[in-house]
Amino acid sequence: MDDVKDFGTPKRTSDKTIQLTIDGVSVSVPEGTSIMHAASISGVTVPKLCATDNLEPFGSCRLCLVEIEGRRGYPASCTTPVAEGIRVRTQTPKLADIRRGVMELYISDHPLDCLTCATNGDCELQDMAGAVGLRDVRYGYEGKNHLKSEKDTSNPYFTFDPSKCIVCSRCVRACEEVQGTYALTIQGRGFDSKVSAGNKDFKDSECVSCGACVQACPTATLIENTIIEAGVPEHSVTTTCAYCGVGCSFHAEMKGEEVVRMTPNKDGGANHGHSCVKGRFAWGYATHKDRITTPMIRKSIHDPWEKVTWDVAINYAASEMQRIQKKYGRDSVGAISSSRCTNEEVYVVQKLVRAALGNNNIDTCARVCHSPTGYGLKQTLGESAGTQNFDSVMHSDVIMIIGANPTDGHPVFASQMKRRLREGAKLIIVDPRAIDLVDSSPHIKADYHLKLKPGSNVAIVNALAHTIVTEKLMDDSFIKSRCEDDAFKAWKDFIIKPENSPEAMSEFTGVDAKDVRAAAKLFAKGGNAAIYYGLGVTEHSQGSTMVMGIANLAMLTGNIGREGVGVNPLRGQNNVQGACDMGSFPHEFPGYRHISDKATLALFEKAWDVKLQNEPGLRIPNMLDVAIEGQFKALYCEGEDIAQSDPNTQHVTHALESMECVIVQDLFLNETAMYAHVFLPGSSFLEKNGTFTNAERRISRVRKVMSPKNGYEDWEITQMLSNALGYKMDYSHASDIMDEIANLTPTFSGVSYKKLDELGSIQWPCNDEHPLGTPTMHIDEFVRGKGKFIITEYVPTSEKVTPKYPLILTTGRILSQYNVGAQTRRTKNTAWHEEDLVEIHPHDAEERAIKSGDWVGVVSRSGETVLRAQITDRVQPGVIYTTFHHPESGANVITTDNSDWATNCPEFKVTAVQVNKVTQLSDWQKQYQHFSEEQIEFAGKSKELKIH
Repeated sequence: MDDVKDFGTPKRTSDKTIQLTIDGVSVSVPEGTSIMHAASISGVTVPKLCATDNLEPFGSCRLCLVEIEGRRGYPASCTTPVAEGIRVRTQTPKLADIRRGVMELYISDHPLDCLTCATNGDCELQDMAGAVGLRDVRYGYEGKNHLKSEKDTSNPYFTFDPSKCIVCSRCVRACEEVQGTYALTIQGRGFDSKVSAGNKDFKDSECVSCGACVQACPTATLIENTIIEAGVPEHSVTTTCAYCGVGCSFHAEMKGEEVVRMTPNKDGGANHGHSCVKGRFAWGYATHKDRITTPMIRKSIHDPWEKVTWDVAINYAASEMQRIQKKYGRDSVGAISSSRCTNEEVYVVQKLVRAALGNNNIDTCARVCHSPTGYGLKQTLGESAGTQNFDSVMHSDVIMIIGANPTDGHPVFASQMKRRLREGAKLIIVDPRAIDLVDSSPHIKADYHLKLKPGSNVAIVNALAHTIVTEKLMDDSFIKSRCEDDAFKAWKDFIIKPENSPEAMSEFTGVDAKDVRAAAKLFAKGGNAAIYYGLGVTEHSQGSTMVMGIANLAMLTGNIGREGVGVNPLRGQNNVQGACDMGSFPHEFPGYRHISDKATLALFEKAWDVKLQNEPGLRIPNMLDVAIEGQFKALYCEGEDIAQSDPNTQHVTHALESMECVIVQDLFLNETAMYAHVFLPGSSFLEKNGTFTNAERRISRVRKVMSPKNGYEDWEITQMLSNALGYKMDYSHASDIMDEIANLTPTFSGVSYKKLDELGSIQWPCNDEHPLGTPTMHIDEFVRGKGKFIITEYVPTSEKVTPKYPLILTTGRILSQYNVGAQTRRTKNTAWHEEDLVEIHPHDAEERAIKSGDWVGVVSRSGETVLRAQITDRVQPGVIYTTFHHPESGANVITTDNSDWATNCPEFKVTAVQVNKVTQLSDWQKQYQHFSEEQIEFAGKSKELKIH
């Protein structure tokens, strides 16, 4: 039920305008525009089947033929560009006759089951049959046809019915042009041509289930199973995906309060009508049977839960917090907010802590992923955020990816990046592991893969910078005009030291110096060069140092302040940027202003009408340590699962067990909730209003499409808790909260729901200077004035291999699952990834007599777990890799509590381990199984624990 107009072919831009006449109407369009697109602009609809405006014209269906005065024949309007002064006719008796004949041929080999077809009323073939006036089919069904072709139902989300295929190639072209996977082809010729997923069924093929083919299909050949089951939707609401930091815009297509499908929004500023398997299909968790929708309380974690009313739960939680503060002191309580929550929800949580609890013990899950980004970019560039929008990559000549895996973690942006790479941009990948982009297809191959040893990031960035300086490849004019001179000179003296050379650093990185030097030259002199990085940069003991090193590299080469360049952190969760923007760290108010700043403190004290503390509160690791010491006794945790996501799981759970009141607000009984005393059921993104801020600083609306199953939006629950604690909040709608944010935060001062509704989305800063937002930052000067080079000395991690622990474990994500898996594990995405595996290089596996599929024990100085082995050369010898999406896997049982020197971001990416074949579960897994079964039973839920 997509009501957005389809112009048939993509929009073209040109300084030259062409004037032509279509059916007697004069129209002016940019040079290069197709006649079909021009006709659509003028209000004329030309019949079409193979054409759609997010794909390049193909000219195969022959429905869009037109007549051009003075020219012979009947050219296809989709592939014919406009020309000055031509006169086009789209409706003549001859054209009508040709179109009916073409459509008659299509229908002669098509099932006549419109009344029972799932897309009845939402089918382009049906529409075009009506548009051309087809009333009879002269050709019978006795001859050769495709009507009995077998359906492919292997994909859990959509069905492929080749009997309804018209071989228009839209699905194939969408897979190539939009997604860039090349999983589909047209096999055979003539009558025997058909769509093929590489002679495999869809599930086992290279298809990544992004939905581009389904969306492109003009018939019921490729169709969502939800449409087959529920029928065509009746209305839609535009909202924003709640998965990764890309922030895709979707139309939630509805029947009443039931979501029937999620269709990517063509006008979405971040995704332009594309999607991935998670956002497109994996939204069923919102109505999953595991959802807890009634508040629960208990005295001890060894007691069954008692279901209670909202009033009882809120008042109990508030009275416990007050009791604990009275007994143990003001600082004995705190809160953790989540990057899965909206800006408005995160804002009211930090406000509750500061205004109602009277301390600054507020932190966010961004602590364990991108806190070094905030610190490092603030120090060097002056703002704790990425510099570009996603579209900027289309102007890049050189793309450097450091410690990120875009095709798995940020797949929609990865598709856009792949388009630019297919156009000829060069690619440098800095990663210990061979991610897909290293060599993903004949069309994309990294020019350089600097396969460094985990933990040596700073060594490699210093070696790159050393090469650029010593070989005089730097942008002297940019440095002189845009950067602090004294800081640069001091940094230059440091970076040219022989110990920073690629040759010297190769001892630590394991990367050949020749490759480092060649990559440095390409980055410095290859044109517009952009850096994209992820958790493989930040989750290290030198995470903040590395972020500053990346900023140094960008300034050194002048790759800041225009399109196609920049420093671009790929945020992991949907609202990591927003959670940081909203003041979720214990030392900052919203807008990254330190709590000790007198003017800022006075501003918030006046607005909130309360005396505030000016000393930083506890970070998450501090809260856990102090809890074990007996001084931190109560935690309010909204939307975050520290018992699974944070390092050294046994340390985390020990801290939770040491607290007297743990309040968890979430959708499911997650791992942290098993240690809770109060459970406040949360609302999903489909049940709330608010905003998310993505990795490019894009603020987008989240709109309620159904009533909250728990009765309240999350911000309302926090407001009730604050009121019960004695601090009055009286917001009536999420927009009231955004109005307050805008009033108190300079970078958000121009943001309102009204403006978001008008513009679709806004990239902050949005204020009087930038009323429409800021796609590219630091254009004329840095936010801090002059850019600051900072010395980045390489300090090897204390986590070193030993004879006892000879391997290095590093962790990451996979396409089909998301973070701790609480959402995606409750969808059909488990068809692709139902357990976490440990990747081991063939050499290391052979030494240990390990084969793919064997159970192996992975032991570190923190703990031990058991995983199934996968032998692969994607990892290098001496390195193993696993994901952390399934709690029973215990990936964070073995990670240590080493952390970044500046921000305490955990060093997830470097853990010294040993791996050996085993025959039974680890002790932790046995204990986990027993404890989890008990807790699930206490909550009155039934759930299959998929433990080995």
